[in-house]
Amino acid sequence: MTQQEQKLKKQNEKPKTIKTKNPATEDFLNEYDILTKEQINEAAKKAKDTFQKWSTISLEKRTGYLHDFAAQLRKNKDHLARCATLEMGKAIKEARSEVEKCAWAIEYFADNGKEFSNDEIINTDARKSFVTFQPIGVIGSIMPWNFPYWQALRFAAPSLMIGNTIVLKPASATMQCGLEIQNT
Repeated sequence: MTQQEQKLKKQNEKPKTIKTKNPATEDFLNEYDILTKEQINEAAKKAKDTFQKWSTISLEKRTGYLHDFAAQLRKNKDHLARCATLEMGKAIKEARSEVEKCAWAIEYFADNGKEFSNDEIINTDARKSFVTFQPIGVIGSIMPWNFPYWQALRFAAPSLMIGNTIVLKPASATMQCGLEIQNT
C-alpha cells in the first residue's frame, strides 16, 4: 500500500470513541471521540504557546484569574455536581461538596501564591544557597475517575498560580466532568 493510499484510508476511518454510562442505571450518557495523535500534539502546542504569555503575567493578575475561576465553579456548582453524579455515581451532596472544596483550594493557592513562590535561603555547605520557584512549562495530568474535579484542580491551582499551563486528560468514565472544567 502506498503512502498516499494509507493516508486516504486513515482519513476514511471512523474515529475511535469512548462511551459513558450512568453507573447507577447503566443508561447511555454520551459518546466522545478519542483524540488523535495530531489533536493531542495540537493541544500541547496550544498550551506551550499559552505558557509564553501566561508565565509573564504578574502574580496579582494570576491571583485575580484564579479567584474568577473559583467564583465560576461556585456559580455552576449544581450543574457540575449533577455531571459528577451522572457519570460516576457520587451522591449529589458529596458532588456539591467536591466542587466547593475545589473552589476553596483554588482560592487558597491564589491567596498564598506569592508567599509560596518567594525565594528561600537554605543552609548548605556552600557559602550561600537559595531555592527559587519558576514556572517550567506545560504540565500534563492523567486523572482518575473517583474525584473528577478535586483530583484535577488540586493539581492545576498551584501549577497555574506559579505560571505553568496544563493539559488535562480526564478519566474515560468522567469525560464530561473534564470538559466542564475546560469550559468553566
